[in-house]
Amino acid sequence: MRAANSTPGVLLALLPLTSAFYLPGITPTNYSPGDLVPLHVNHVTPSFSARSPNTKSVFSFDYYHHSFGFCPPEAGPEYVSESLGSILFGDRIQTSPFQLRMLENEGCRAVCDEVQMEGRDAKFVNRRIMLDYNLNWLVDGLPAGQRFETADGKEVYEPGFALGRVVDGRPQLHNHYDIMVDYHQVRKEEYRVVGILVNPSSRAGSKRLGEDEDFSADCGRAGVGLELNIAESNRITWTYSVTWRSSSVSFATRWDKYLRVYDAEVHWIWLTANAIVMVLLVVMVATALGRTLRKDIQRYNKLNQIELDDLHGTGIDDGVQEDSGWKLVHGDVFRPPKQSLLLALLVGNGAQLFTMAGFTIGFAAIGFLSPSNRGSLASVMILLYTVFAFLGGYTSSRVYKLFRGQAWKALFILTPSLIPGIVFATFFLLNLLVWARQSSGAVPFTTMLVIVGIWFLISVPLSLAGSWLGFRQPLPDPPVKTNQIPRQIPPAQGYLRPLPSVLVVGILPFAASFLELYFIMSSLWSSRIYYMFGFLFLCYGLVVVTSAAASILIVYFILGNEDYRWQWRAFAASGGSGVYVFLYCLVYWARRVSFSSWTGGVLYLGYSALLAGLWFVLSGTVGFMACWAFVHRIYGSLKVD
Repeated sequence: MRAANSTPGVLLALLPLTSAFYLPGITPTNYSPGDLVPLHVNHVTPSFSARSPNTKSVFSFDYYHHSFGFCPPEAGPEYVSESLGSILFGDRIQTSPFQLRMLENEGCRAVCDEVQMEGRDAKFVNRRIMLDYNLNWLVDGLPAGQRFETADGKEVYEPGFALGRVVDGRPQLHNHYDIMVDYHQVRKEEYRVVGILVNPSSRAGSKRLGEDEDFSADCGRAGVGLELNIAESNRITWTYSVTWRSSSVSFATRWDKYLRVYDAEVHWIWLTANAIVMVLLVVMVATALGRTLRKDIQRYNKLNQIELDDLHGTGIDDGVQEDSGWKLVHGDVFRPPKQSLLLALLVGNGAQLFTMAGFTIGFAAIGFLSPSNRGSLASVMILLYTVFAFLGGYTSSRVYKLFRGQAWKALFILTPSLIPGIVFATFFLLNLLVWARQSSGAVPFTTMLVIVGIWFLISVPLSLAGSWLGFRQPLPDPPVKTNQIPRQIPPAQGYLRPLPSVLVVGILPFAASFLELYFIMSSLWSSRIYYMFGFLFLCYGLVVVTSAAASILIVYFILGNEDYRWQWRAFAASGGSGVYVFLYCLVYWARRVSFSSWTGGVLYLGYSALLAGLWFVLSGTVGFMACWAFVHRIYGSLKVD
C-alpha cells in the first residue's frame, strides 16, 4: 500500500513495538564489477508536489505511452512478471534501455537517438507536468526517488521523481537524469545495490554526439530549460549520467530510508486519547451497566418467585415493585427481525471481512508483508478473503438458523454472491472509466477473468461448504421462550430513535480510526508508501472494542425502552461509522484533492462509497455479534417459568 506516512512520556519507549519490522522478502543479488544492473520502469503517476499539496489526478499512464516519447529498448520493452495485487494497484513494470554497470560511472550518455515529438503529444506532456506527474523507476527492486530532509534533520527518500517542472507558469520537461546508485560490498568483488537517487533536470541543449555505440552525448546546461512547443514538432534528446557511491548501509536495511513513521507523537497522542475513551466506555458497560443489570435481575427473579409462591398460596407481600424496562420484553427479544435473510447475509460477509482485515493487518504489523515484494498486501488480502469464505458461509447460516429462516437456497446462493457481486460490479464499471482514459491503471481483462475464476472455483465452494455445515449443526435452545403475540412498542424519543442512534454510536469507532484513515487515503490517492502497520493494528483493536461497547450500550437503552427490535439496530448503530467514513472522504476531497476532470471525481466517489460500504458491513457485524452475546447473557440470567 502507498501513502503519506505521517509520545508522550512513557509511551515514547513503546514506539519500536508499533513501528513493525519487515522481512526483505527477496533474495539479495550480488554483482561483480561491470555486471549490468537492471533498471526497470513503472507507470507514470500523479503525486503531491511542493508547488501544490493537492492531488490533481487519479489516472496513471504506461511509461511507454506514445505521447511521452521515452526511449524503449532496441528489442522492444518486455513486461516483468507481477503479483495479482501489484497489477490491481496499477503497477506496469517493464524493461528499459538504461545501461547501469556496477562501479562504472557514466559522465553523459544518450538513452537513444533524437526523438521527435509532435505538437499534440507535447500538449499531453505539458498537461501531465502541470498536474505534477512522477516517473517511477526500479533498480534491483528498489524504487528510485529523491532525497528529502525531515524537520529533525533526518535524511529520507521519497519514491518517484518529477516528470517536469513549472517555471513562471510554463512547463519544462525533464530530459536529463543524474542517477546516483549506492552500493555495499559484501565480500571481495561482490557488491549489492542499497540505494538509488535520481535528480532530474530540464536541458534544452542536450544532443547525441556522433553515431558511436556507447551513445556519448552533450548534456547541455542545467540552467536552460526544455519547453515543448504545442504548435509544431519538437526534437528531444534523453540523456543520463551514472555515479556509483560506496555506502555502509546493508542490504537488510536498505528500505529504512523509504519506510518511516510520520508524526509519531501525533499518532501516540491520538491513540492515547482514544484508548482513554475506550476504557471509559468499557468501564461504563462493565461496572455501571453490570451493576444495574445485576440489581434488575435480582429484583426480577425475586418478583417472579413471589408470583410462583402466590400460585401455591404462600406468597408474602414484601413490597417488591412491579418490574419494567428490558425485562418485560423477554418474551419478544428473540423474535426474528424483519428482512432476516439480508441481515444474515451482511453478518456472514462482515465476519469474512473482519477476519481478513485482522489477519492482514497482523501479518503486516509483524513484518511478513515486505514492501520489496510489490503488491504483497493486496495479494494476501485477496487470498485471505477467499479462504475465509468458509467462515462467511458458516456465520451467515448459523445466524439465519437462529432467526428460524426458511429460504435456505437463497441464503446458500446469495452469501458468496451478493456483497462480492456488488463490489466486483462497482469495480468493473469504474475500471471502464479508467480504460476509456487510456490509463495504465485499468485492470486488464485477463486479470478480471482470474479474479472471477478465483471467486467461482475457490470462494463459492468454500462458502457453500460453510453454509452447509452451519445448516446441519443443531442450535442450542434460546434462554427464554418467545411469545406468540408480539407486545406493543412504545415510541422512542431523542437518541433512541434509529437515525440519531446510528449517528451517536457511529462517531465513536470513526474517531478511533480517524487519524489512520487520513494516511490510508493519502496512500491510495498519492502513490506514497504506507508503513505504519503497528499503529494500524492498535487502531483496528480500538475500533473493534469501541464498536462492541458502544453497540451494547445503545442496545441496553433500546431494550430499556421496551423495544425488542435490537438486531438491526445493533448492526446499523455500529455500522454507522461507515457514514462518517464516507463524509470524511468528501472532506478529504475538498481539502486534499482537486481533480481536473469529472471522471476523476466519479472514480473518487465510487471507490469512497465502496470503502464506506465495506466499513459499514464490517463494523456493523462487530456490533451485532457483541450485542448477540450480551442479550443472551442477560436474558439467560433471568428465571422465567
